[in-house]
Amino acid sequence: MSPRPVRRLLLAALAVALLGPVALQAPTSYAAGDGEEAAPSSSLQVTPHQRVRLEVLPPVVQRGRDAAAADAARSPLVVTARPARQGRRVRLQVLRDGTWDTLATRRQDGRGRVEMAAATSADGHALTYRVRVMATRGLRGITSRPVSTQPWLRPSFGDEFSGTSVGPSWSTRSPEVVPGSRRSCAKGDPDAVRVEGGTARLSVLVDPDATGRCRIRGRDQEKARGSYAYRLNGHIGTEGRYAFRYGVAAARVRFHRMRGQHGAFWLQPASGMYPGAAGSEIDVVEYFGDHHPQGGLATFMHRYEGRRRVSSGGWVRDQASFLGGPRDGWSRNFHVFSVEWRPRLLVFRIDGRETGRMRRGVSAVDQFPILSLISADYELPKIKERHLPQHMEVDWVRVWETGAPGAP
Repeated sequence: MSPRPVRRLLLAALAVALLGPVALQAPTSYAAGDGEEAAPSSSLQVTPHQRVRLEVLPPVVQRGRDAAAADAARSPLVVTARPARQGRRVRLQVLRDGTWDTLATRRQDGRGRVEMAAATSADGHALTYRVRVMATRGLRGITSRPVSTQPWLRPSFGDEFSGTSVGPSWSTRSPEVVPGSRRSCAKGDPDAVRVEGGTARLSVLVDPDATGRCRIRGRDQEKARGSYAYRLNGHIGTEGRYAFRYGVAAARVRFHRMRGQHGAFWLQPASGMYPGAAGSEIDVVEYFGDHHPQGGLATFMHRYEGRRRVSSGGWVRDQASFLGGPRDGWSRNFHVFSVEWRPRLLVFRIDGRETGRMRRGVSAVDQFPILSLISADYELPKIKERHLPQHMEVDWVRVWETGAPGAP
């Protein structure tokens, strides 16, 4: 085969796609092996009259109907040029065999931003990107400094659920019914977790071994009068087996359909959550079912200030804008939900697009990942027992650790 067809095949494999409008952040630079200096994962080029920033994130873009290899996910690349010129053309280029090949041309929005997604690697090797911001209205063209995907090639932790049972990193959480809690009619159980077809399926089931029925007492009594079947919840985490501090954590999830339970991907402090605890619970995403009046999708952070529990976050705004169209849905297709955790900053994203930020009370202690489909007491009246079980599927989980700035 001649060199020209080979090059066309390589470029086609990089599969560039346009993301929706969002400002993305990336961590600090890295050093390549063998004593060679490598491009950072973010860069800034400044001239007397212009500046252009280019950033690349881990592969957290992978919307789709079916299970897929985590290595096939794409990395968001975000360009921010100043001064902003809406409609100004920006060319994304990749370095191949010493030549900068153009992959796509997009136009800036009114804030001077362009967002795309492209391959993280080719044949297992990192890719180097740059952008050329074209001349327009008295501004000369400017080329960014290059960025590399090298920091994101190998996650620090990952699970693609390729076997027939959850791996040794995971264990069942909340395995006992706790009267007086907000899940007094449910408990975590291995029977509510099944691994098959490359996914972990977490379920809410009627407990077949329970005797009698459950009546709600306490805080949720007014919302859940009557009696309910006891339930088993799919609820697993890596507590005592894997935890990290600072980085990007992501999970590719297809949520359950009906209300009456909520699915979640979240992080908890390895040292525990209790009055006076130093860490914060980070709910990367929670979903409360289709047809929820607020859209169903939420992000929260919970922490203690002394003995007082403080919560921040809420419903994701403009949720439909993060979907791929009218045929898409949180219970129809898989989407990648991620959090970028840095000292004093959390950035939440769906398929690489930012949904929100939190700065106050950010955890500074080790955290461990959790996957769950939980039936809380206040949700029980929202579903008929004949509509159980409900299922949430997780295709993969990954963490890319960055560590604290200045850490050895």
